[in-house]
Amino acid sequence: MKVTIVAVLVGVSFSVLGAFAEDHEDRKTSQVSSNSVYKAVCGECHLAYPPRLLPAVSWLEIVDKPGKHAGGALDLKDNAKAEIKKYLAEKSADRKPSKKHSKATVTPDAGAGPIRISELPRIREKHREIAQAVFARKSIGSRGNCIACHKTAESGDFDEDNVSIPAK
Repeated sequence: MKVTIVAVLVGVSFSVLGAFAEDHEDRKTSQVSSNSVYKAVCGECHLAYPPRLLPAVSWLEIVDKPGKHAGGALDLKDNAKAEIKKYLAEKSADRKPSKKHSKATVTPDAGAGPIRISELPRIREKHREIAQAVFARKSIGSRGNCIACHKTAESGDFDEDNVSIPAK
C-alpha cells in the first residue's frame, strides 16, 4: 500500500513539474516574434515587439488607424497587413494571459487598450528611476527603443540582469 501511495505521489509530482516547465518554456518562447512577415515588415524600423506585450485590440488599432503607430501611418500591402493583424491577434497578451503579462497590460482606462508599450503602468514602474535625458541620448532615442538597453530583447528576454544602458 505504501509503495502504491509513493508511486502515485511521485507520478503527480512529475506531472506538476512537467506542466510547470512546459508553461515556463511557453511563456519564454511566446515572447519571441516568430512570424517572418511581421519580423521583416515591423523589424525593418524597430524591434518586432513580442505580441504578448499588448492585447489584440491595441495591436489592431496600431495597425489599422492612422496616427496610432508611433512611426506614422503604415503603408502595408493588403496581404501583409492581414497576416500581421492575424499573427498579432493570435499571440496577443489577452490570447493566453499569464500573470506577468496580465499585470503588464493593465491600464487605467479599462475601455480602451494601451497603444504605447512604454506607457503601460508596469513598464513605467520598471523604468521609473531612469531620467528622460537617458532616453533622449542619441544611442537610445526614445523609450520605445528597447533593444538599445535590453540587449537580449530580440530573443524575448527583457530581464534587468541583461540591461546595459549606453553612456552616450
